[in-house]
Amino acid sequence: MATSKPKIWWSNIFFFLGTHLGALIGVYYFPIHALPRPTIWLAFASWQLSCFGITIGYHRLYTHKSFRASLGLRIILAALGTAAHQGSIRWWCLRHRLHHRFTDDPLHDPYAATRGLLFSHVGWIFFKPIYGRLNVIETDDLDKDLVVRVQHRYYHLLAVLLGFVLPTIVGYLWRDATGGFIWGGLVARVLVWHCTFLVNSLAHWNGLQLYTDENTSRGNLVLALLTCGEGNHNFHAFPYDFRSSPCFMDWDPSKWAILAFQYFGFATNLRRAKCEDIKAGQEHMLLKYWGVLPPAEPDKTPDWTLEQVEQHIHQNDGCCLILLDGYVLDVTSYLVEHPGGSKVIRDYALRTTREAIDSWPDASVAFHGGVNIHTWAANQHMKRLRLAKLAG
Repeated sequence: MATSKPKIWWSNIFFFLGTHLGALIGVYYFPIHALPRPTIWLAFASWQLSCFGITIGYHRLYTHKSFRASLGLRIILAALGTAAHQGSIRWWCLRHRLHHRFTDDPLHDPYAATRGLLFSHVGWIFFKPIYGRLNVIETDDLDKDLVVRVQHRYYHLLAVLLGFVLPTIVGYLWRDATGGFIWGGLVARVLVWHCTFLVNSLAHWNGLQLYTDENTSRGNLVLALLTCGEGNHNFHAFPYDFRSSPCFMDWDPSKWAILAFQYFGFATNLRRAKCEDIKAGQEHMLLKYWGVLPPAEPDKTPDWTLEQVEQHIHQNDGCCLILLDGYVLDVTSYLVEHPGGSKVIRDYALRTTREAIDSWPDASVAFHGGVNIHTWAANQHMKRLRLAKLAG
């Protein structure tokens, strides 16, 4: 049950604290000023490449499906993410999809900022998870991916080899295996952990809210510098976008890397939020700041009967219609854009037979919090998809 008291995750505590203790001892006996220059570069590369594995691979590719990647690129990103020691792709993505479905919900958000800064930063990893709403999270895409399945099955072995053994071997090339293990392994792991966790904690505590204030996410340049571009966290009002900011020059090396992958043919189908949605969110926040929000526009949606709905289906073969708040929405073009995946929409889609129309499932409960928490921008986009108001 989701209300059960979580149990302490002792193995996580020992590994997390043990890595920190080993890094502190190692830094004391092998300070950075005494290291060979190649070891310093190894530590930096191990830290940054692992960060890219999380930001580009785990986060934007696998969690939000912001772009498609070739098999070779998926393998590389999976390896880099594995070295970050943050769990397998499958479990990382499921937790993060829950975070977006129930942002700030103290019960269902795995690292809810509303539970305090310490909990959202590291406290959540010390307790065995109880995910009461995991059944509403899309998993089909992860289960079908060969890279995800192999990495999940052999995760612990691969994590040790890539996170600790490989840096030690690389350091041995210039006769500094110890420095490679301490700085390229232990210290780099601690850095990538806390840089990633800052997105869960400080990025929900300090910074600008340019797109929405309906959750605690914020944008912060300092965090962007530490997290390979993830610091502009308030742009997650549009989670399926491969960027963390619509402005090309905003600090986001993960975005630039994805564009480079596209140029060389390793990445395709880069997804962007619609310009009108971004602009509407910015204008809404600006007007809200000045306290001059305009009145709601009058509803001009036409009334349709069930017969007219059925006629529309016959005339538009393959269209996907849902019923929401008494309105018929044509979500056909939105299926590939929906951040939560197309399955949750298709579960409420209208079938083409008369019997199915008479028992059309209402998506209102799901939209208004039963399955998800939608922002103002999502509500505005929903209104633009309205086809008609169902008469009666």
